[in-house]
Amino acid sequence: MNPWDFEFIATLLKQRSGLVVSKDKVYLLESRLVPVARKHGHGTLDALIAKLRSGAAEPLVREVVEAMTTNESFFFRDGKPFELFRTETLPFILKARAAKKSFRIWSAACSTGQEAYSLAMILREEAAKLAGWRVEIVGTDLSTEVLERAKAGLYTQFEVQRGLPVQLLIKNFVQKNEMWELDPAVRAMVQYRPLNLLGDLASLGTFDVVFCRNVLIYFDQPTKTTVLERISKTMPQDGVLFLGGAETVLGISDRFKPMPGQRGVYAMAA
Repeated sequence: MNPWDFEFIATLLKQRSGLVVSKDKVYLLESRLVPVARKHGHGTLDALIAKLRSGAAEPLVREVVEAMTTNESFFFRDGKPFELFRTETLPFILKARAAKKSFRIWSAACSTGQEAYSLAMILREEAAKLAGWRVEIVGTDLSTEVLERAKAGLYTQFEVQRGLPVQLLIKNFVQKNEMWELDPAVRAMVQYRPLNLLGDLASLGTFDVVFCRNVLIYFDQPTKTTVLERISKTMPQDGVLFLGGAETVLGISDRFKPMPGQRGVYAMAA
């Protein structure tokens, strides 16, 4: 790939998704985008980029962006954040929202749904405490393809083996040939919507808890600041934010502050 084509595609991805692609990631561009080029009869990545330069239709541009921003996910990823949600955040929210008996959770950049469904399974385990409550989980992602997979609730043996405790597998899934199908009752606890974190978030409403884990690592610092600013506007003053283990708000945003003793968990700053 010549430097001009790389600059063009890198700029497109940055503008449309916030994704920063460095020059040492040319192999990633090729592995993700050559299949898109062939699917549309362009044969090579160079031909695909030429089509994009000439003013490709919006569906093709969106497909290119989605191909590069589709990231892996797995159930109860890293473990500790979900334990903190169950033992610290959930009791806090139940106390803070006792008067209205309702709260909302946002799984941002949810990919194929494992994070959102992990939270749903935790809430199902805590059903006795939530009797009479209205709880809403919303999963969003830039990619409509992964959202369709999330809605289907069908996972491979490999996917359910990654982080999902066997007792929760047995309780919440039914095996269908080579796949595992999530209980419709758990699927019904989550609603999915296409969303670009760089776009307008106002339509989402307000969330008491936000999971935006392993997302900021793909952005440059100004974009991280912008995204955190936008997320803060969807949260009440006592809202709780979960970031990935390699992510932080320190030196990036003054909208949040770390919660003592809870790594990767942040409260709104005063």
